[in-house]
Amino acid sequence: MSEWLYAAVLAAVVCAVIYLLYCKGFGVLKSTTAILFVFRRGKKAHKATLDSCTGRVKYVGRFRESKVYEFTFDAQLSKGNVEVTLLDKKKQELLKLNRQSSFGKIEIDAKNKYYLRWDFKGATGTCELHW
Repeated sequence: MSEWLYAAVLAAVVCAVIYLLYCKGFGVLKSTTAILFVFRRGKKAHKATLDSCTGRVKYVGRFRESKVYEFTFDAQLSKGNVEVTLLDKKKQELLKLNRQSSFGKIEIDAKNKYYLRWDFKGATGTCELHW
């Protein structure tokens, strides 16, 4: 019986660590299908290289300073569409960027939690989000 208890405690600890990493912006939730999917996160830019990608990537955006941020979305796609959405802690949409609307300004409070969500619809090419 004690083996089951150890296994349950270990599973709970692993789940707690994964959750904490996600909340601090180190973890990423990804649900995509693609021939090629390369996603790189940096301090002031995130970049994706795609081939026939459909799905979603969502993660906690880490903003170190409270200020007005200028977001620029640069998409070099041969087909499909990509959309990036900034959400607040209640997951309400604050800013949506795509090829038609590639620039936006918003005031960010570093004390609050924000999410970045990338939605891919049959996308092939590269795209980058700068701030």
